[in-house]
Amino acid sequence: MKLSENWLREWVNPQATIHEIAERLVMGGLELEIEPAVDTLPQGVVVGRIVAAEKHPQADRLQVCRVDVGSGEPLQIVCGAPNARVGLHAPCATVGAVLPGGMQIGHAKLRGVESSGMLCSAKELALSDKSEGLLELDATSKPGQPITDYLNLQDHILNLEITPNRGDCLSVLGLARDISALYGVNIKRPNLPPAIVVGHQQVKVEIDDLATCTSYAGRVISKLNPKARTPDWMRERLRRSGIRSIHPLVDITNYVMLELGQPLHAFDRARLLGSVRVRRARSGETLKMLTGDTIELHRGELLITDDNGPLALAGVMGGFDSGVTESTTTVFLESACFAPAAVSGTARRHKLTSDAAYRFERGVDPALQRSALERATQLVVEICGGEVHPITQVGRTQTEPITVRLRHARLVQLLGHEIPAREVEALLGRLGITMRNEIGDSWVCRIPSHRYDLRLEADLIEEAARLYGYDRIPAKPYLAALAPARAPESQRSLSSLRDTLVARGWQEAVSLAFVDPRLQTVLDPQASPVPVDNPIADTQSVMRTTLWSGLIPAWTYNRQRQAERLRLFEVGVCFALAGTEVVETTRIAGLAAGAAATEQWGKKDRPADFYDLKADVAALLGAAAEEYRFEAAPHPALHPGRSARILRNGTPAGWIGELHPQTVRALDLPLAPLLFELDWPALRAGRLPRAQALSEFPSARRDIAVVVAETVEAQTLLDCARRAGGNVLQKVLVFDIYRGEAVGKACKSVALGLIFNDYSRTLTVEEIDAATTSVTEALAREVGAQIRQ
Repeated sequence: MKLSENWLREWVNPQATIHEIAERLVMGGLELEIEPAVDTLPQGVVVGRIVAAEKHPQADRLQVCRVDVGSGEPLQIVCGAPNARVGLHAPCATVGAVLPGGMQIGHAKLRGVESSGMLCSAKELALSDKSEGLLELDATSKPGQPITDYLNLQDHILNLEITPNRGDCLSVLGLARDISALYGVNIKRPNLPPAIVVGHQQVKVEIDDLATCTSYAGRVISKLNPKARTPDWMRERLRRSGIRSIHPLVDITNYVMLELGQPLHAFDRARLLGSVRVRRARSGETLKMLTGDTIELHRGELLITDDNGPLALAGVMGGFDSGVTESTTTVFLESACFAPAAVSGTARRHKLTSDAAYRFERGVDPALQRSALERATQLVVEICGGEVHPITQVGRTQTEPITVRLRHARLVQLLGHEIPAREVEALLGRLGITMRNEIGDSWVCRIPSHRYDLRLEADLIEEAARLYGYDRIPAKPYLAALAPARAPESQRSLSSLRDTLVARGWQEAVSLAFVDPRLQTVLDPQASPVPVDNPIADTQSVMRTTLWSGLIPAWTYNRQRQAERLRLFEVGVCFALAGTEVVETTRIAGLAAGAAATEQWGKKDRPADFYDLKADVAALLGAAAEEYRFEAAPHPALHPGRSARILRNGTPAGWIGELHPQTVRALDLPLAPLLFELDWPALRAGRLPRAQALSEFPSARRDIAVVVAETVEAQTLLDCARRAGGNVLQKVLVFDIYRGEAVGKACKSVALGLIFNDYSRTLTVEEIDAATTSVTEALAREVGAQIRQ
């Protein structure tokens, strides 16, 4: 939210500079920055009035204007603005003037006609990013008055970042209240006399549920001047608050919202049929918004309706068909209080943004509606004229008082500092909190209606500390019995996984969770990605379901910069839709590309393959590697013959493999990188190390070669051998694989090394032979293996 310093000082004016006020507000819990109203003040620019305008003799789009600048003869200025006309008041840069962009104005000759100055647009004065003509000023402006004084440009803008619990500060009134409490000075409220009612028109208002709309006030104002213009002082204040001037009635509602914190809405009375009703939306209803878009309403959303149907999305935005236009002469002003829960999420659901929704979601003072309506009426009559009719108000006219008990002993305990009870009463009294003493050092505090956030004793203690000054509370060490918890040894940490990969030559990457939907579909076509509302780019419009969608672009980016050998890994959260729920899973993934080892003289260069990556993944699995299995399985993004699913005790834990050739072509990649991805929940549980004595007796080894079908996995042979070998078989390893004519087509020969040992004695030849026979028979029986002769 942005507010003008000059506007704020009309309400509260402590004897401090704006930067001192800003520092006090920051120390009081409000984050803000200060910026000038304009970066550079224009010099030599005054109010000018066009007294004559003739067509340029040599150019159809230029006019030769005579401009009164309040001193002597009018200046002759050639102007090409489409809105230049006799009687127009506009900024005029005289000879010698310097504009904010650095342009210096001098005498010029345009198409043979002398020009002594320049009529200025809002853009040329740095008041707007774009403009279509001269900046039109009020007809009451005085020619010759410096534009800096007329528009009050010597001003600062407070750019505030208001936390969700401080919706009461989203206005000049709210911020003035906080400054008043921090400095202990009084607020100067503007005079708001009630309008004189001369008519009798009223619109009947009904509220279906007071829990969603606690108060609704409305008033008809008729016989408005449709040619009225928003005055310059209001336009400037709206501009400095980041709001564009649209129409006098709309500008007035925005102005009152900024001034008092109460959003209002103006309906064209001629477009309303029957009574106005606040109700929930029904299935199938639609509403054309002020933006021109038609939305389908969700059942249960809060609406403003008439006998024809929906008029506005309550607390968010009005409808197109009931909005005011340049021909509106009778208006129905709405001032309501909608419950935060009834408005929250509605704007985001329909991708609508409005200042009204921003305030209603944080809470609007339920006692403010009538006074805000009176203020708006005063401004409408002042600017647009018209006849005022009675206010129709339904709902609660008196707010229910909220009381909170505050104990002085509890305040001292939480703050660790003694604030005298009398000072606590004075501090909270500045906020409009009335306090009644109970027995002992405690109070019953009555909370003002605009402070939605004060509902607990701790809230009041925080307010007392904030006003007292956090810098006045000394830092003290607290006496507390702390028992630091240590993570169980059986549970691994993500940092240990990172250390393992870094030690093996990998580098960690961090990528955005927003990814390209095309890349996401190619890598994980079976997943349901979560779409992003209002994405920052079309290539970042969905949430990632796999970390590969970030690693692959990172690899291609680095490879284009001559990084041929890369080992990248990432730890992050992936998102997927399961029905209507968003499921988040932490994963660790990696990408390997380039040579298997760095360039050296001892080994020949060769590209990294599946087994190089598998070795790094096996190291990542740690002491529990025996619980994991690499099972050949198809993955839509991986090479069908060079990929595997990783299982832990039968439960899927991740994938490993080479990128599919079709995927490489679809993504236009220079080569196929190696990839792995593991679910962190499957890796978290580790295995505790156990001490075991070395055997004092010699081991024996038997080597066998078995011929099996090509489809039989080596892991199947190892598992079968371990089961059949009994307790004496300590280790089984594969040390050779042969394919050729000697074993036939579709077959392979796998050489297994069987290592036998017993911790209590030396095994006999007969025992070793029996165990070996048991292994060969089991292999023949379970996988059809034949001993190779």
